[in-house]
Amino acid sequence: MSRANVLAGALLLVCGSAAAGQSSPPSRVETFADLPYWPGYWVSEYTLGTEISGIAPSIRQAREKGEPLRNFMNLAGASAPWNEEGRRRWAEVREIARGRKAQGWGFPMMMNAATPVQFLITPEEVQISNSYNEVRHIYTDGRAMPPEADMWPTVYGTSIGRWEGSTLVIETAMVSNPSDYFHGAPPFSEQARYLERIRLEDDRLVADVTVTDPLTLREPWTVTVSWLRDAGFDRMIQIDWNNDRTSFDGDYNTIEAEVVE
Repeated sequence: MSRANVLAGALLLVCGSAAAGQSSPPSRVETFADLPYWPGYWVSEYTLGTEISGIAPSIRQAREKGEPLRNFMNLAGASAPWNEEGRRRWAEVREIARGRKAQGWGFPMMMNAATPVQFLITPEEVQISNSYNEVRHIYTDGRAMPPEADMWPTVYGTSIGRWEGSTLVIETAMVSNPSDYFHGAPPFSEQARYLERIRLEDDRLVADVTVTDPLTLREPWTVTVSWLRDAGFDRMIQIDWNNDRTSFDGDYNTIEAEVVE
């Protein structure tokens, strides 16, 4: 046997052994099996049971006991470390917030509202939807956040996610101020960045949300929100905006009288 043939045979043996020692990447089915499963319809914990008046049980109980309201719609921004510009925006939003038609919540308030949300988890993407026909697309396929020149502001922003064990980590950018879209949203600027860490704790979903915004905040702001499954839902009901009869009597949300022609 020639020396060349001996060397070729040895190289083939080494390469073959190395290939045999390499594990093939997991299949999509295997990846799916490793992902968390968050079934059901989740409602922000302290807004669970909200009536058409807009009054949640947590609000009613606090009023009856004469206690300050805690944890209710934390993401609205009441406790945020606003700078001068942020305080100006906050006052403006509160002035125009009440009595808005229900055109949707936008981000971040769709994650902290009385309307249920549903999580659809796949290896490539997590979709979060609610009954207001709003959908967040969180891409978990390993892509990076697009360059700023390739994004434009929307009420849901652009979200890139990753899994750290059973915790979903979401980075969101380019969120336009949804206070013009619906009531109660924190008036961050389009420069704001949002970091969410969502995980299942027993029968609750919990998220730590950190917002940084050089235009409206003195420092990063972190708040925790949580959700409980609402047993009253067996399917996602989508709201028909053509039949929106939301009104406001000066104190509470009401339903407008039906117009009979």
